[in-house]
Amino acid sequence: MFGLSNLCLLLVILLNFFTLGSSRLVACIRAVALQGALLALLPILLHGFSPHAVLLATIALLLKGIFIPWLLLRAMNEVRIRRDVEPLIGYVPTLILGALITAAAFIFADFLPLQPQHQGGLFIPTALATLSAGFLLLMTRRKAITQVLGYLMLENGIFVFGILLSEAMPLLVEAGVLLDLLVGIFVMGIVMNHINREFSSLNTERLSALKE
Repeated sequence: MFGLSNLCLLLVILLNFFTLGSSRLVACIRAVALQGALLALLPILLHGFSPHAVLLATIALLLKGIFIPWLLLRAMNEVRIRRDVEPLIGYVPTLILGALITAAAFIFADFLPLQPQHQGGLFIPTALATLSAGFLLLMTRRKAITQVLGYLMLENGIFVFGILLSEAMPLLVEAGVLLDLLVGIFVMGIVMNHINREFSSLNTERLSALKE
């Protein structure tokens, strides 16, 4: 089980790089959906088939792997956009920054005072790397849909942290984190709808035109 969880975490890191380096929105959405599906396996791989782990994995799979990606694909089809063009930072520099922050996450994790069972594992480095990749995607992309993907990746990093504490963390707190994610997605959907209606574009720089 431990080997399978490390394999899933390595795939999560690779999907971070794929999302940072791709301009195709459909491919990015599918990559983040696959990332969410992989993360949904981790509670079972780490804690076994306990009712709590199975419930958490099911909720994560339905929300991260199916429902939210479907909402994003539907929003993308309605606004008829296929590519994220003119990023604030080019794709190659973004990949280089992603590699640097991933390396920094692994180095920083070695200095943390972790429990013996967590030392040498990939959970903490993957969580830090995914959090940083989400922030990087939020800061370097113009399209609102891509920034939603950055928010999703950021929450995926938080989810990896939560898995380590899933037996001690009350279910209500976990449900609250997922509810916050849903609220954020719906708010971003409203923002995208208004931007597209007013400007026929999802470029977030157009929001500056709304100032008085």
